[in-house]
Amino acid sequence: MKITNIERKILTTPLKTPFKTAIRRVDELEELTIAIYTDSGLVGYGAGSNTAILTGETVSTLIAGVDYLKPFIVGRDLEEFNSILELIQTKIKNSTTLKSMFEMALYDIYSKSLNLPLYRFLGGERREFETDITISLNSIDVMVKESQDAIDIGYKILKIKVGEDINRDFERIRVLTQEFPAISFRVDANQAWSPKESISILKRLERENIENIELIEQPVKADDIRGLKFVRDRVAYPILADEAIFSPKDAIELLEMEACDFINIKLAKCGGVKNALLIADIAKLYGVECMMGCMLEGAISLTTALHIVSARADRVTMLDLDSVNLLKFNPVDGGAKFKGSKISLDRELMGLGILGV
Repeated sequence: MKITNIERKILTTPLKTPFKTAIRRVDELEELTIAIYTDSGLVGYGAGSNTAILTGETVSTLIAGVDYLKPFIVGRDLEEFNSILELIQTKIKNSTTLKSMFEMALYDIYSKSLNLPLYRFLGGERREFETDITISLNSIDVMVKESQDAIDIGYKILKIKVGEDINRDFERIRVLTQEFPAISFRVDANQAWSPKESISILKRLERENIENIELIEQPVKADDIRGLKFVRDRVAYPILADEAIFSPKDAIELLEMEACDFINIKLAKCGGVKNALLIADIAKLYGVECMMGCMLEGAISLTTALHIVSARADRVTMLDLDSVNLLKFNPVDGGAKFKGSKISLDRELMGLGILGV
């Protein structure tokens, strides 16, 4: 089965409300999708979004990357699956979102050729999962309202964005956790605090006896691994490493240093399906659980992530796959089904289960 063509398409989808973190504001999702065609009629889909703030990639650079890699891939036989994956990883440096796009599409085609859903090809069985939803960084009143709206439609876990100012952050966290004591909270500072600020605010929360905080995500700068460990060693709340871990090598380094309690795996960070699976396997060796997270991404990316969760359900125990639910509409046909906090895979759809864009 030969690859005959690769087509790309830009999708722009408005958000229900602006997405705000400590480092950016986004009003619409801009992503690039690719479709890899074969002479058998099978098509594989992949996608990547504008992640310049983290990976340095924009839709424009993704377009350039697709056009650069296309001549190396068109004409190859799918029987060379592993060789093609290796080619993508070695032909271009960094560009983790770009590499992830191609891996999505190739795994999609390959599992379709075997007449299997991707999660079954990867060894998974479970098809139904529950995700949190992100509450953007806003005034306390707005965050309380958005939290209540999410709870009203069934969310039991809220991920709250902070990172504006440690005193205001403390108040945000205190008010939200006390207003909704039955809800579990994941607090994401997006690298905004220093190690000392992290300890200060988290110790204040400990003194308030706030127990419904599940974890603190990436409180310090991504490259400050010693600072992350410094915080982890001095606070009671578990620490989730996100921006600090891109590659399997990064995961080993942080876990060897005991710098975090959990790892957040994202396809756009790690470069695709293969590395995501490997990071989950590394975490298991260290007895550490993982979250499967996402950037602000669409249904193709989140569907791929969910197939990986199914394949590594014993170690990927937390989901932050909510960005499709932040969109005004989903432009993708097929894939995972998103219904409030519940996400599920269809056993009848082969590959990723994407039917079209």
